[in-house]
Order: sequence, then C-alpha cells, then structure tokens
Amino acid sequence: MATEQRIIRIATRESQLAMWQANYIADRLRETTSLFDVALVPVSTIGDRDRTEPLREMGGQGVFTREVQRVVLENHADIAVHSLKDLPTGPIPGLSLAGIPERAPRFDAMILPEDSQVRTFDDLPAGSRIGTGSPRRQSQLLSSRRDLELLEIRGNLDTRLKKLDTGEYDAIILAEAGLRRLGLEQRISFLLTPPLMLPAVGQAALGIECREDDQEVIELLHQISHAQTKIEVTAERACMFTLQAGCHAPVGVLCQQDQEGLKLDAVALSPDGKARFDVSVTGDPASPAELGAEVAKQLIEQGASKYL
Repeated sequence: MATEQRIIRIATRESQLAMWQANYIADRLRETTSLFDVALVPVSTIGDRDRTEPLREMGGQGVFTREVQRVVLENHADIAVHSLKDLPTGPIPGLSLAGIPERAPRFDAMILPEDSQVRTFDDLPAGSRIGTGSPRRQSQLLSSRRDLELLEIRGNLDTRLKKLDTGEYDAIILAEAGLRRLGLEQRISFLLTPPLMLPAVGQAALGIECREDDQEVIELLHQISHAQTKIEVTAERACMFTLQAGCHAPVGVLCQQDQEGLKLDAVALSPDGKARFDVSVTGDPASPAELGAEVAKQLIEQGASKYL
C-alpha cells in the first residue's frame, strides 16, 4: 500500500505581494524535492483588514505576522512565509526561523507621476507631498530635506500607485524588491540609496518559519536558504533586538561583506530627523549576531534609545 504523500501547507497573507512570495517559496520547494506536495493557506491579518490606521499605532509589532504564525502553531499550516522586515526580532516559542532564501535588491524607490520631470531627490520641489508611513523613511528624508511634507499612506501597491497618479501625492516611496517582484519596476523613478537612505532590517529578504519540532520541514527549509543572506540578516536583526526597537522604529541598516569582513552600518533618528546617530562597525562574518549587538550598543551609548 502506497504511503500518502505529505502536503507542506504554506500560510501566507492574501495581498498580491504576499501571494507572490508564497508561490515563489512553493516553487522553490517543488524544485528541491518531489517527496512532498505544496498547498497555500491564505490568512487575513489585522494589518490587511485595517488599511487606514498608521501601522505604528496598530498594537505594536507583528501586525502582518502574528495571525500567520498562529496558524502554524495551531497546526493548520506547516510553514509561514513573511517579508522578513515585518517579522519581530524576538523569538516566538514553538517556532523556528528555518528558511531565509537569497534576498532581492534591498533599497527603497521613489515613485513619481509618469509625466514628472524630476530626476533626482535633490530636484524635488520644496513642499513636495511624499507618501510613506514608515518612520524610518520619514526620519531619514527629513534629516536631509526638512522642506518636504511627509504624509501617511496605506494600501497595497496598486492602491498606492493609484493615489499617486490621481494627484493625492507628489511622490511615494515603495520597496524596490516588491516592485520588481510584481513586474512594476518600470514605475521606479530613482532609488534612495545610502547615505541618504538605509534600508530596513531584513528588507528584501523572506523569512520562513515552521514549528520547532518539525525536523523534516526544518531540513527542507535549510536547503532553500542562502548563506550570505542569513549572515547579513542575523546581524541586522541582532542589532534591532538589542535596541529593543520594533520594526516600525526609525532605524536603518546596511550589512554587506567586504574585503575587511562583515560591515554593518546603522542609523537611528528622532521622528523629525533632527537628531541622528550613525554607527559603522566591521566584524567577523562567523559572528554576525555579536556584530549586530555591538552596533546597537554603540547607538545606545550615543543616546539613540531616547527615540526608540
């Protein structure tokens, strides 16, 4: 009698981007092994249901992840696929962050109306209305340009682009990775790169969780993980965890390997961008968590905790 094939159930939010990410992971799993079948389990989160209230005012961390994690913990699914930047840095009892595939391009993108003549950040007229609900983005932009008007914006990518194109904003900021994943890269006017803008912790990376006692799935997720991405995000997440700051904190990071070792740049700011704390440390790639903790310690010593 043939053994019934196990189905790996993937819990995911229902947004267009989340479904793309879940299907991407499903395809990676199918490429890795034929021993399992794969099925998606769509989950509605509070962050998806409430598309008007600013995210930082919606009960702290995990507004896009808590309910997806619960589905896995209650054995209604086997893995949860997250945008890693949305995933709180503290451990969740019963879950293992076992899969971290190669990250996509990690910078933020400025999107302008299609008939705009603006070509660079410095070309934006004074008083330009910029749509972004991210304190990290808002504070870094205000640190460079206090003459800009930073406005909240919610909704999926299509909704945000429609708000831009109907004149509600003069420009909006979106993650480069999400635009590219959905085939919308033609809407990118220019990228916001360091030192002007440091990305979020885990930006452009995916994080895949499973139950900590499901060794079969843990081993499968290890096979689709990317070693360098895991090193980078481990340093980034250790920095944020040591700061005791949430994923909506005004903190930006950039972790990259160079000839001298693993380099982690970090910035923390006051919400209005007037106070700014910068740290850059190079450490051992074999100890990324220690590097992240050291960077956080230096930010704290400078006084950044006051704004986190």
